[in-house]
Amino acid sequence: MDSHRYADLVLEGGGVKGTALLGAVTVLAEHGYRFPRIAGTSAGAIVGSLAAAYQQSGREVSGLVTVMRELDYRSFLDATLLGRLGFLGEGLEVLLHDGIYPGRFAHDWIAGELAACGVRTWADLRDPDPDSALPPEQRYRLVVTAADLSRGQLVRLPWDYGRYGLVADEQPVADAVRASMSIPYYFRPVVLRGSRAAGSVSLVDGGLLSAFPIDIFDRGDGRPARWPTYGVQLEARPGAWQRAQPVHGPAKLTLAALRTLLGAHDAYRLADENTAARTIFVDTESVNGLDFGIDAATKQQLYLAGRRAAEGFVSGL
Repeated sequence: MDSHRYADLVLEGGGVKGTALLGAVTVLAEHGYRFPRIAGTSAGAIVGSLAAAYQQSGREVSGLVTVMRELDYRSFLDATLLGRLGFLGEGLEVLLHDGIYPGRFAHDWIAGELAACGVRTWADLRDPDPDSALPPEQRYRLVVTAADLSRGQLVRLPWDYGRYGLVADEQPVADAVRASMSIPYYFRPVVLRGSRAAGSVSLVDGGLLSAFPIDIFDRGDGRPARWPTYGVQLEARPGAWQRAQPVHGPAKLTLAALRTLLGAHDAYRLADENTAARTIFVDTESVNGLDFGIDAATKQQLYLAGRRAAEGFVSGL
């Protein structure tokens, strides 16, 4: 046994706020933590997949700071010719393809970063731990979540590929991460083509059903965990969610309904004292997660917010 501390890690989704996740992860790594298993949704899937790949290849997670700092989020908005025509063109893209942006740049960027670490398919992220409480088909160093719109259910990849008649080890990791970050209407859904019996389904951002699956690695056999699970949440502590906001008119009513749909399930879970105790809360409310044009100063602000929150968390352990 080496001198590292161990903790499984769960990273919330949050669009461009993912830089704050990295700030928290680097602090945990600096305090000696390694992450046998990482789960993430949307932005959490991006940061989590890269962190898992870096660990797999023996690289320091801190190396991701430069990678994320140099990333221009605007590149993710790879508009088509039709989409460049403004609001009307974007509306037509949604009608024709269910999303404004194809997301090809995001997919290729993720695939390239993973390949540089020797990670292409899920076979490259197999977890060889013989003492794992997970069944063999779930022994991977990474899990990303997506929402299956065709079946109306949460999908945990690579765990659930078998539902579609697919062999998990053969599937590209970048495809799953791209599916997890498919913000509805922004990015086109990822079509997962299963076996003839299973058919094809459309996958979108896992945050549609659960942006923060903090209990994903919890043991179900009643035995104590060998190490803890820590989560990173891109919101203030649960009490802040109780602030009332006026809701008047159809537009605000629609937005409020969507916020409730996307956040109520995880908010209820986080109200549990034991869950909150293992969660790093990063206050990022001043930044819009869909502002892909954020500048370098804002990215640094998010990164430092993640670091401060994690330092406070570690000091309380």
